[in-house]
Amino acid sequence: MQNASILFVCLGNICRSPVAEGLLRSRAAAAGIEVLVDSAGTGDWHLGQPPHEGAQAVATANGLDLSGLCARQVTEQDWFDFTHLIALDRSNFQDLEELRPANAKASLSMLMDHAGRDGEDVIDPYGMEEAAFSQMYAQIDEGVAGLLQALSR
Repeated sequence: MQNASILFVCLGNICRSPVAEGLLRSRAAAAGIEVLVDSAGTGDWHLGQPPHEGAQAVATANGLDLSGLCARQVTEQDWFDFTHLIALDRSNFQDLEELRPANAKASLSMLMDHAGRDGEDVIDPYGMEEAAFSQMYAQIDEGVAGLLQALSR
């Protein structure tokens, strides 16, 4: 995936997609892989807000800093500004398919597809206990690892 640019997309852009953004950005930099990474949500409930406390806590525990991120909503232009839109669950995937312009440049996949777990959702921990955020992180970690392998080819 030369000259890749990745947009991770979840529902509100405060839990899953910012963690995926932070993790891929960190791991790609450590591996010397140049990639543009961002995140967005399909919904508009949290626009301008920082990542959820639980997402920030699990990120910090794993050496990531999400403090500079704030929620935004996916736009039609994202289909032209990024090479890959990566949904965190099937519902986001379906929403993105409906929003995809006919002449879109970006490909669409689900994060867990990159870990060989096709069609698997990353758990949405919003409103759940701390353990759900840890489970979410483990899934994202696995998906990002697979994505990094593809990026390094």
